[in-house]
Amino acid sequence: MSNLGLLTLTVIATQTAAFAQQGDVTRGQQDFRACAACHSLEANRNMTGPSLAELWGRKAGGLASFERYSTALKSSGIIWDDRSLDGWLTDPDRMVPDNEMPFNGIKDARVRIDLLAFLKEATKPGAPPQLTQQDGMGGSMGGMMGGGGRDPSLKKLDPARQVTAVTYCHDTYRVTTADGKTRAFWERNLRFRTDSSNAGPDKGAPALMPAGMLGDRASVIFTVPEEMSKTIEARC
Repeated sequence: MSNLGLLTLTVIATQTAAFAQQGDVTRGQQDFRACAACHSLEANRNMTGPSLAELWGRKAGGLASFERYSTALKSSGIIWDDRSLDGWLTDPDRMVPDNEMPFNGIKDARVRIDLLAFLKEATKPGAPPQLTQQDGMGGSMGGMMGGGGRDPSLKKLDPARQVTAVTYCHDTYRVTTADGKTRAFWERNLRFRTDSSNAGPDKGAPALMPAGMLGDRASVIFTVPEEMSKTIEARC
């Protein structure tokens, strides 16, 4: 990072930190909707990005339960505080080149001030539920990326969501569910995923989850990758 770039971010961060006490937590909570697609406020509940719980004072790339940090972020030596977080929110690529976070920054200082005010309260240990509750969040980014509120539990599903067999023939997958019905999907419209969390399906009981506005896309979610080869059968 150039000295000029560092100076620019330092000046911006200092100016923002000076007004941080004026941040509006309520507005910041609304602004966080765009972040909720990728980040949870619950301890060690990681999504596309790491949990933000207890963020202040944490070393960048230092949450042990999150395994997808970039090398650049882990080696940055940054400790998250008002100033460093403001610099990150302003321009993460300039602050940590090659950080791999798909986020271009927030140029509006007022939005950053409000967002930091909210995060400082919501990420504290024992933060009130009205701040950490993410159900219903998502904003414009959440709509595009499929994130937002808590993922639904994939245990004890309706029979129409319980996968019993998957066959593959030419360019078509056929998924049979516990209600006895079979649906056909073009191979590019069916995704195979895993969810090893407590909200994931039971072993041997993959879940069929709809996706797409036209109902022609879906995901089959397994507990672990090994189940895929056991379940998917090449048969015409």
